[in-house]
Amino acid sequence: MSDSARHSATGRAIFAGGCFWCMVPPFEKLDGVLSVTAGFDGGTSPAPTYSQVCSGATEYAEAVEVVFAPHIISYQELLQIFWKNIDPTDGKGQFADRGRQYRTAIFYLNDEQRQQAEASRAVLDASGTFDRPVVTEVVPSTTFYPAEDYHQDYHRKAPLHYQSYRQLSGRGPFLERQWNRNIDK
Repeated sequence: MSDSARHSATGRAIFAGGCFWCMVPPFEKLDGVLSVTAGFDGGTSPAPTYSQVCSGATEYAEAVEVVFAPHIISYQELLQIFWKNIDPTDGKGQFADRGRQYRTAIFYLNDEQRQQAEASRAVLDASGTFDRPVVTEVVPSTTFYPAEDYHQDYHRKAPLHYQSYRQLSGRGPFLERQWNRNIDK
């Protein structure tokens, strides 16, 4: 592959980490991330809506699609960011959001992503970082559907509501306690 072809190539990664509003900021601020889209993956019905997914009536999870430049940031680096923005030991949702639609999952797009995701999960589980087992799913992407426009870049459109939600849901305090840092700075 030529240097120009390598530099023009993009990768895609899809992660479910509970509320998709909270999963956009950690990825979009990274060098090499070209776009982050809030949406849904993991179900089979065509074109799900937010109201359908959040009702729990579908198999979809709220997720984000990360388009990235692999010559600047690797899939492995994206996995590390993912792990540090969720509670991977909670199989019933994330923080205040309960239900399968808020589960954590890595939706892989090819066998290489599957292998890297499974290895990353195994390393985290064996690390002793958490006192419970890591239960985040590593499953194939079905189809990623972008959420409605009003959900895109929500942290910018409604920053006060977003920050309030992030803190009151328990996500902010958990991540600060777990990783001993303020992740918004």
